[in-house]
Amino acid sequence: MTGGADPAGGYETLRYAVADGIATVTLHRPDRLNAFVDRMGDELMHVADRFDGDDDVRAVVFTGSGRAYCAGADLAGGGEIFERHGGDAGFDMERFADYGGTITRRFFDARKPLIAAVNGPAVGLGVTMTLPMDIRLAAESARFGFVFARRGLVPEACSSWFLPRLVGIAQAAEWTYSGRVFDAAEALRGGLVRSVHPDAELLPAAYRLAAELTEHSAPVAVALTRHMMWTMLGAASPAEAHLLDSRGIYHLGTSRDAKEGVAAFVEKREARFPLRVSGDVPAVFDDWS
Repeated sequence: MTGGADPAGGYETLRYAVADGIATVTLHRPDRLNAFVDRMGDELMHVADRFDGDDDVRAVVFTGSGRAYCAGADLAGGGEIFERHGGDAGFDMERFADYGGTITRRFFDARKPLIAAVNGPAVGLGVTMTLPMDIRLAAESARFGFVFARRGLVPEACSSWFLPRLVGIAQAAEWTYSGRVFDAAEALRGGLVRSVHPDAELLPAAYRLAAELTEHSAPVAVALTRHMMWTMLGAASPAEAHLLDSRGIYHLGTSRDAKEGVAAFVEKREARFPLRVSGDVPAVFDDWS
């Protein structure tokens, strides 16, 4: 990658930069193995709005500073990190919603392809936050763990929805019931990651993939396709997909992007798609909600 600016991005727990159409979000608490704190959650929510609203960003790569991706919730304060979310007054979603789920739902709604480049340990929320990302790559040194049962907890961050859809119920059950930590090779066999790379080659591989996904594609078409793919994971029948596909073709079939795509094919040249995610997607997105 070349170019880019603002490597910190104005954040305390993240680093953010954009170059060659690809944003890089780096979890940055290396002295704590990038363990999650509420400030990191706030900044992840902000950065998602930032890359979604920037038409110069075509795809986003997430990674971690130092030797870890994310060690999960920062447990330096002991069990109080979980106790403070409960109480005697009864459950109230507005008050006690799991913050990890708020973040993964925001990633689910993202309008850009999201790629996790897991450069080291990713356990607890460190791995569940990657599940709504489209593709995960791992370094050989990466380790994964859905360790909640070993802490007397249940999986969070909507992972009971995401994980079985990604790897199947049997594999999801094995990893979550046991809570054991496993290596990148097992993550590959189980379908959690797309590929495993020597540590030094992980980020270059992620950037190559990000470019491959986006450099010849219409940004709005990619945004809507992403929405369609994720939404249909919960569909009851192909009829729902038929409706969604039909509405998508209806909205884009007569668009300037479709005209340009056909013209570029006929004229044997690269397409120059005029529609922009920041201004041309919302009406269609709202129509599908």
